[in-house]
Amino acid sequence: MLLATNQPAALSNLVHEKTGARIEVTDPNDPAEREYQQLLELDHAAQKDVERWQQDESRLQGAGAGGGTAGLRIRARERYDTVEKAYQEFLTRHPDHVKGRIALGSFLGEIGREDEAAAQYVKAREIDPKNPAPWNNLANYYGHNGPVTNAFTCYEKAIELNPKEPVYYQNFATTVYLFRHDATNHYRISEQQVFDKALLLYRQAVSLSSNDFLVAADMAQTYYGIRPPRTNEAIQAWTDTFKLARDDEERQGVRVHLARWYRTAGDYEAVRRELALVTSDVFASVKERILKTLENGKTNAPAIDIPAK
Repeated sequence: MLLATNQPAALSNLVHEKTGARIEVTDPNDPAEREYQQLLELDHAAQKDVERWQQDESRLQGAGAGGGTAGLRIRARERYDTVEKAYQEFLTRHPDHVKGRIALGSFLGEIGREDEAAAQYVKAREIDPKNPAPWNNLANYYGHNGPVTNAFTCYEKAIELNPKEPVYYQNFATTVYLFRHDATNHYRISEQQVFDKALLLYRQAVSLSSNDFLVAADMAQTYYGIRPPRTNEAIQAWTDTFKLARDDEERQGVRVHLARWYRTAGDYEAVRRELALVTSDVFASVKERILKTLENGKTNAPAIDIPAK
């Protein structure tokens, strides 16, 4: 049974969100499991404290009264040291606690110590090679640090071990898309086939995530980097994403994307129709920019006037 409703559950969900490691309750009465949950709480509290200190320092600097980033770094390091010490003491007593090693790896990665994080994932994988989370986390590491082909292999293994986890497909899709040259060589396929592979992985992520808006939007964003443009596919992807929007601001954001792609398709009436429904100040500047391209006769302007992934 997955944690679902209490504070430890929220923390476990946070670990899953960051690493793809779903934390299952093996025995809530087990002292080691209770201590592990306390570690997650300590980790989460430290991260929130440092975030708050950073926000406070930013506000003080804006008012000309900040204490300086050096002092903040020292304070944050001291706070993080207590968390790391607690993790290390726990793992000294429970060296084969896979979830503890995954959580420590996630913590180390969050504070910029990626090589040490990867070492924890390797140990977790050695303890339980059938656990998909360390494979996914190592894939993330290789995607950032190379070799990228190792990332492809590790994502494939994570998916083999748990083919119903959307995070693995989404991570894999993003890596294939970003490192398309490596993907063409590794899989011996063309660049267009690489795009097809990334999009297929994204579609699987969308389906498995119960049609999550953010996952669908991530997939739709991919079309900005595909050459030659797949205009009709992009319009369909953003249309599907629109149906999943959770509030009006998300819907208006999708309308901006649709306007861009309708402009690329040459359907200028559709461009104006979509933008007429965009009323939020958040999108005012980009709305004005798109309309100006029509007014200036630049109707063949590319859809891409925002950075690609």
